[in-house]
Amino acid sequence: MSGGTLEFSPASSASGRASPTWAEARQLAFDCAVPLPPVDVPLSSAAGHTLTRDVAALQELPHYQSSAMDGWAVSGCGPWLLTDDEHFLPPGRARVIATGGLVPAGATSILRKESGAVHQDADGSALLELNGSAKDGEPGRGQHIRPAGEEAAAGDVLIPAGTKLNPGHIALAAVAGHDTLQVQRKPVVGIVLTGSEVVTEGVPEPGHVRDTFGPQLGTVISLLGGTSAGSLRIGDSYHEWLGALGGSESIPGPLPDVTITTGGTGCSGTDHFRGAISALGGQLLLDGIAMRPGHPAVLAVLPNGRFVVGLPGNPLAAMMALITIGAPLLEALGGQPLGAVGQVTSAADVDPSPGRTRLIPCRFIEGLAFPASHTGPGMVRGLAWADGVMAVPSAGVLSGEPVPVLPLPWTQHNEMILSATKHLRSTTWHA
Repeated sequence: MSGGTLEFSPASSASGRASPTWAEARQLAFDCAVPLPPVDVPLSSAAGHTLTRDVAALQELPHYQSSAMDGWAVSGCGPWLLTDDEHFLPPGRARVIATGGLVPAGATSILRKESGAVHQDADGSALLELNGSAKDGEPGRGQHIRPAGEEAAAGDVLIPAGTKLNPGHIALAAVAGHDTLQVQRKPVVGIVLTGSEVVTEGVPEPGHVRDTFGPQLGTVISLLGGTSAGSLRIGDSYHEWLGALGGSESIPGPLPDVTITTGGTGCSGTDHFRGAISALGGQLLLDGIAMRPGHPAVLAVLPNGRFVVGLPGNPLAAMMALITIGAPLLEALGGQPLGAVGQVTSAADVDPSPGRTRLIPCRFIEGLAFPASHTGPGMVRGLAWADGVMAVPSAGVLSGEPVPVLPLPWTQHNEMILSATKHLRSTTWHA
């Protein structure tokens, strides 16, 4: 299995039972999976992953005495006779050295090239002397020599487990002598795009719609911590659905831990999500959520332990479902905590919506959440300019009251939400 499942029986709208709340759905999607096992990856592929095993120095850093300057390694007081011996300098001798070069045994300091000049003595030997640019006391004992172990001793932990790796960490791991790193594996996600009415280019004719999922879902999956395995486009027939979810119609790339489908989660004659899952011996973990838009979202698990997330066909409804159940599932599989929900002051009254949470794209301005316009289930205009999503409870919210808010995957506005939350607390304190 790619991830374990917990036993529970969430309410199912298709069965006539009450759907779980938005908050319950997020938690259920997170609780149904366990982290994928760690993997070893080459340094070139490790950035962006979470480290699962400490990275320690395999030897001293640096592991030899090196020169911090271009110039000469010298032994004792000058002037110095130049030598080509790379391993040992007796007193009164010097050897040319470059920055980072191995300091030979017997060297007492490094003389900068700006501070020395080479002349020939009476017998024609090359003699190094200080020039007029040398400072008083130069070269001091040990000057411009980087000692071994200056940065780290062998065995020092340089990068602790749990670190999200950046390019600087990768460079440090390389310096420490590592070729691979053990990291938390990111869930591999395949995409099944459905709908015979969908066109992929140009302006659609009446009765057809332009594909909004294909160009952007792979990017969103990456932002949510997954790795896209590519996509498969099918029509609306049951056999196509069965082939796509059962594996006879292959999604290109590695076998996915999660498959995300678009459309087909309603209850019409062309909606085959549930029928295909049942035929494959799968289990519905979540069937419908008490929220708008995105109510007909479905989460299932197949007998091989792979998950299937069914998104509604409308663009905004699909994105709201993805951040509600897709994001927590990928966080669980990727060994990450469940994303926190912020609290921001609402800048507008939002009417009650009995029995359901309303998800409304919003902008953050001066610590306030302003609901966006053009936020119908099939619209994307409001979403395109939004910073986050207000999760308005069924009782509604009044202007000036706090409202739960989630960031959108591509806006990276966690800090903005935290700032708005702090603003809310400050305002409340002074009220």
